[in-house]
Amino acid sequence: MSTPQNAHVLLVEDDAAIRETTAMLLTQFGFSVRTAADGQAGLDAFRSDPPDVALLDVMLPRIDGISLTRAIRDAGTTPIVLVSARDHPLDVVAGLEAGADDYVTKPFDGPVLAARLRAVLRRAGRIHDDSDGRGRLAFGELVVDPAGMTATVGGESVRLTATEAKLLSELARNAGIVLSRDQLLESVWGYEWGGDTRLVDVHVQRLRAKIGAQRIETVRGAGYKLVR
Repeated sequence: MSTPQNAHVLLVEDDAAIRETTAMLLTQFGFSVRTAADGQAGLDAFRSDPPDVALLDVMLPRIDGISLTRAIRDAGTTPIVLVSARDHPLDVVAGLEAGADDYVTKPFDGPVLAARLRAVLRRAGRIHDDSDGRGRLAFGELVVDPAGMTATVGGESVRLTATEAKLLSELARNAGIVLSRDQLLESVWGYEWGGDTRLVDVHVQRLRAKIGAQRIETVRGAGYKLVR
């Protein structure tokens, strides 16, 4: 398995100058980068050699970034980070709902982009992390395995991305306790400095669709909790 230091990044960006600059920047941070100039080329590249993480611009020709996100997510759990213009907040939400794990806004800071990519890679690699023990947590028909980053409902396996699995594990370990959006941003995404709470809201929405809406309760003005 690749490490965040030599991870293979698929960068899909139609602006040649941004594409070349971003690829050079990521290479300087130790990533292996392959590029594509439009959504169809990006999908072809993904299918021919799946990367460790996909970095996708939202506004792409041929296949837009949202549709490309859906196609990659349908194929598996490869981490996806979107790049969005600051004046397109609805695109960000649409991308997260389509299955993206995180996003950065243009213009972005190089170290921040590298940190975001490392963060999603760490989450994806935590399937081998036994530091939290091997105990499974059961809540009626929902069974969560934090160490294995898996879950079942009624004995049926639930297909989760690494980010969804970590979020569900965090809620399960604190079942019945309200966790604020800021707490979840820090524990799941690693944003000690604070981040966009839409990340939490959209991922909770996705989890509800997979495990049952009634299992995650919204506590108005406070956060979320997993119902015991």
